[in-house]
This record gives sequence, structure tokens and C-alpha cells, in this order.
Amino acid sequence: MGRMLETSARLLRLLSLLQTPRDWTGRELAQRMDVDMRTVRRDIEKLRTLGYPVHAVAGAAGYRLGAGAVLPPLLLDDEEAVAVAVGLRTAAGGTIAGIEDSSLRALTKLEQVLPSRLRHRISALQAATVTIPAGTTPVDPETLTAIAGAIRDRHQLRFDYRTHDGSTARRTTEPHRIVHTGRRWYLIGWDLDRADWRTYRVDRLQPRIPTGPRFPPRPAPAIDLADFLSRGVSTAPYRYQARITLDVSATQAADRISATVGVIEAVDATSCLLHTGSNSLDELAVYVGLFGFGFRVHEPPELIDHLSALMHRITAAIAPGP
Repeated sequence: MGRMLETSARLLRLLSLLQTPRDWTGRELAQRMDVDMRTVRRDIEKLRTLGYPVHAVAGAAGYRLGAGAVLPPLLLDDEEAVAVAVGLRTAAGGTIAGIEDSSLRALTKLEQVLPSRLRHRISALQAATVTIPAGTTPVDPETLTAIAGAIRDRHQLRFDYRTHDGSTARRTTEPHRIVHTGRRWYLIGWDLDRADWRTYRVDRLQPRIPTGPRFPPRPAPAIDLADFLSRGVSTAPYRYQARITLDVSATQAADRISATVGVIEAVDATSCLLHTGSNSLDELAVYVGLFGFGFRVHEPPELIDHLSALMHRITAAIAPGP
């Protein structure tokens, strides 16, 4: 009985090592498990008999765990287990429709087998954390996978797109990347009708089946896709384009201002430029007024006039009575 338990423990240890994304030589495995090469080869065969596809690596006399028909038990260390649990809790309140139930089921299975010391760590983190709902329209997971498949296979993507004003238009793109800001999902693609790079909110698009023909890879729209996205979703679609100097460093401003709200450009150690946009002057005025640091509006002139009128109304509202 003791020998059987020892063998089982050794097989789990071997499976844990093989789950690391690298190739292992037989000698390395023997050293890590403190056994001889013959035992390693015998244990490898046992894992294969159990259905785990352990592949021999040609030319390296090594081994690698491949994808099989069933999911092997995932053997996680303490930090990995905490990271997975926190990630599942985040996903349970996330921005992908339908993933909440799956995340909670997986989290329940994980927490059921966690050692008490890890359950206490995760419970403490949960008790100390307040999650604010994303407040955004969740995306359909099938839409995300359809876009990802078109990107992988380099197929043109045709979809119906709901614009800012609520109308629907047909789009045909060469999809490049999906970008997730933490609140929303976006597609960056080459719009064939406009012959230019465009950014689309995934929750507003509905892919059409089948996808279009294959296309040759096109150079990326910008070195920094995050910056390209920020410029696309924070300024281009809006009626009013604003340029505002902030009396803080670019680093301090970035702590308060989301990348999807505006593009921040450093000026010096104590100031930066914010490029942002909105269809509403009230929205722009209130937003910049609540940053908590000094600012100067350069454009548009309509915003400058709007702030001046707002200042007079506020001054009158707090003036002492007769």
C-alpha cells in the first residue's frame, strides 16, 4: 500500500513538472524527482497508459506534455492557485455575457480543494475588496471567438455595426487585433470601404456568416496599439475635440484618466496635454472639472465659452443673499 502511494505521489509530481511550458530531458526529470532514469521512463509510460499524451521531443531526448482528449488535473502551486481564484472571481463579474456561471462553477470546484491557508488568503482579499460593476454592455463570447478565428485565419470579417446614433451599417474589414481595456472590448481592423484603419466596439457588432476570403497580412496600424485605440475611441467619433493642459505630470494624469477617455502627452515634469472628445459640452465641462487638479482649455472655443457661462452660474449660486 505504501509503495502504491509513493508511486502515485511521484506520478503527480511528474505530471506537475510536465505541465510547465517547456521541454524536459529525462535526466532533468530524474534530478528533480530524485529517482533514476529507468524510473522516469517507467513513470512516463504509466502516464501515457492513463491517457496523458507525453510526447518524446525529437533530437533532445526529452519529453513534453501535449493536448489530449481529456483535461489532466491541473497541479498548481500556492501563488498560481490564488491567481486563478482571483481571476475567476473577476471574470464572474466581468464584461463577457454568459461567462459568470462558468466562472463561478470553476471557482467552486477550485475552492473546494484549496488548503485552508489559501482559502483564508483568498477570503481576506475578497472581504477587503469592493467591486464596482463595469456598467457596460457585455459582449457575446461567440462574437469574440468569431473575431479571434477570423484574425487567426486571416479571413475578412463582415458584420452589422450599430453606430453612436443607433443606426446600423454593414462593415467589411481585415481584422487585426482585439483590444480589451478592462471595461470594453474593441476590434482594430482595416476597413475595406474606407481604406483606413478603424476601431469598433465589439458589443455593437454582429458578425455575418460566412466570413470573407483570406487576405495577406497588412503592416500594423501603429507600433502602440493601445495608443491607436485611445486616439480612435476618445477623440475621432465625437462632435467636440478638446485639447486641455493639465497642471500635473503625465504619470499623475494617467492614474486618474482612462485610456479610453483621452490621450495624454507629456509636456514637462509638472504638466501634460489631454486630447479628448465628447458630443456634450456639459459632459466635458463636468469631467475635467472633477479631476482635482488645475487645467487650461485651449480648444474647442465652444467649451471655453461653456465653462465661462458655467462659472458665472456657479458664482451666482453661492453668492450671499441680500
